[in-house]
Amino acid sequence: MVSRSRRFDETVLDAIHRVAHRAPKDVVLPEIAVEDVPPSDPAPWEDSVPLGRLFPAQGHNQARLVIYRRPVEAAARSWPETEAVVLHVVAEQIAQMAGIDPEDLL
Repeated sequence: MVSRSRRFDETVLDAIHRVAHRAPKDVVLPEIAVEDVPPSDPAPWEDSVPLGRLFPAQGHNQARLVIYRRPVEAAARSWPETEAVVLHVVAEQIAQMAGIDPEDLL
């Protein structure tokens, strides 16, 4: 039996692999993390609770993509929809970082 959080983690890893396969070779993928909820209220530029956030590279630290499990699960009505939302968030954030169209990664 796989827990919901473990299943979610595996879904994020699958999404990263799918996006990495489609990304241009020069795109450096960020570190990936999953947290249950964002640590604070939405930022002023965010309209709602974020599903994920990309933290840019700073100094010797690599860029980091954090996916928020509970907001993603709340945005989806079924497990297949959860998988689609995760893939969309991952593609959107990595595309933003790389300066490419998210559709190129889906």
